[in-house]
Amino acid sequence: MKFENPLVEGRLIKRYKRFLTDIELLDGSIITASCPNTGSMSGLLDEGNRVWCSTSDNPKRKYRHTWELVECSSMPHKPIVGLNTHLPNKLVTEAIEQNLIPEFTQYTSLRHEVKYGENSRIDILLESEHQPPCYVEIKNVTFLRQQGLAEFPDTKTARGTKHLHELSNMVKQGARAVMLYLIQREDTTQFCLASDVDPTYFNAYNEARKTGVETLAWSCKIDPTEIVLNRPISIEIENTKRN
Repeated sequence: MKFENPLVEGRLIKRYKRFLTDIELLDGSIITASCPNTGSMSGLLDEGNRVWCSTSDNPKRKYRHTWELVECSSMPHKPIVGLNTHLPNKLVTEAIEQNLIPEFTQYTSLRHEVKYGENSRIDILLESEHQPPCYVEIKNVTFLRQQGLAEFPDTKTARGTKHLHELSNMVKQGARAVMLYLIQREDTTQFCLASDVDPTYFNAYNEARKTGVETLAWSCKIDPTEIVLNRPISIEIENTKRN
C-alpha cells in the first residue's frame, strides 16, 4: 500500500491523551497530529525519534496531520515502525487480492466488517462455493521487548479477548476462523503472546486454539513511501525465556 501523498517528516516531542502527538517538523515548526493507536506504544515514544505524518485537506478535521510511522531509535538498525491501527485491514486485503497469503488463496469473495456473533463485526470474511466461510480477525502488532521477537498485546485488551471467544464460536458452528497478527515492522523473526501483559487474553487464546482457531503472523516491509506485507513469521505461543 503506497501512501497517497508524500509523508511529512519531523521529530517526536511527546504523545499525550492517547490520541494526540506534538511533533517538530524539519522546518522547526511544531504541529499537533492525531495518533491512530490507543495502545501503550511501548518502546516507540522516545523524544527525538524521527516520525512521519500524512496530511489531510479535509476542512472538517481538527488536526490536519496523522502520525503514521516512527523510527525506533532504541533498537539496532533503527527500524521504521507503522503505528496506524486503521491500516492492517487494508494491508491484509491487498495481500489477499494479490494471492500473497497461501492460506487464503482458495476463496473467491472478500467482505469487510460483516456482523457476526454477539454484536461483533469481523475484519474480513472470506467465502467460496463448496467450503465453509473463513472469519479473519486482524491485530496490529508493534511491541518488541527482545530483539527479533514481536509480542501482542502491549496492554490489556478486553476487546481482543472477546474476539477470540467469537472466533471460537464460529469454529464450533462449522466455519473456519483465523487470528492474523500483522507486525508493522521488519526487524522480527518470531512472534509470541505477551502472557505477562494480559493473562486473560493469553488464556482465551489457548482456549481458542483448542477449538480450532488458526493463527498467522506476518511482518511488514516499511519505508516512508509504502507499507506492504513482507513474510510470514514463526509463532511461539509464549516467551519462555522471559518467564
